[in-house]
Amino acid sequence: MINLKNEKEIKLMEDAAIALKAALEAIEKEIKPGVSTMHLNNVAEAAMRKHGAIPAFKGVPCPYKGGQDYKWAICTSVNDEIIHGIPSDNVVLKEGDIVSVDLGTYKNGWCSDAGRTYGVGKISPICEKLIKVAKDAFFYAVDKAVVGNRVGDISNAVQTYVEKNGFSLLREYQGHGIGEEMHEDPGVPNIGKKGTGPRLKAGMALAIEPMICEGSPEIYVKNDKWTVATRDRKMTAYYENTIVITDKEAKILTI
Repeated sequence: MINLKNEKEIKLMEDAAIALKAALEAIEKEIKPGVSTMHLNNVAEAAMRKHGAIPAFKGVPCPYKGGQDYKWAICTSVNDEIIHGIPSDNVVLKEGDIVSVDLGTYKNGWCSDAGRTYGVGKISPICEKLIKVAKDAFFYAVDKAVVGNRVGDISNAVQTYVEKNGFSLLREYQGHGIGEEMHEDPGVPNIGKKGTGPRLKAGMALAIEPMICEGSPEIYVKNDKWTVATRDRKMTAYYENTIVITDKEAKILTI
């Protein structure tokens, strides 16, 4: 069931987004060679809590048998790892890496969710293009997030833009509705046909998240039961924001 949000509820989501944006700003300042992904995690959690929020990811059940509930405030996925990478003191960023950071916050019972991919020092032209295309695909899709369109119009916009630029998209994972829970209806795939899926209505809150691969979209899950990486070991990038559909254009909460 898709839950439409009223003005009061949207304001509560905006409050959660303020804490998330503070965490993103704190993370971005720390991205440099020699920094561990656990350090990024700790910096992010401190910023969230300073703004009265708690990490939304802590305690999320593992989707795979034998895995543990998620214990960290953010996900940190490096290079060919596209999503759900676990922060670690042993993963130290180096010049030329790219790191995708995914994070969510709860405040007063309401959630926000966002993600970015950052370059570490000087990165290759292909990595620069990956990061740009992931971000631009989000904004291309947001233009379709208007009352009367359908979820498939958002999905098709992401697919069209990314494939036009020579990259591929994850099929096994997707964006989602968001509100009192981090994952609500509807699902928002990154691949789809125009004019299909649920109709977009004012008050719908969505997390749109292009997840793109330099090469093949074939993936595997590492032994930690969380980290998703490409089988061809090529680079990946990711960009996500929480938005709300309004009577006019979509409102982006996490920028």
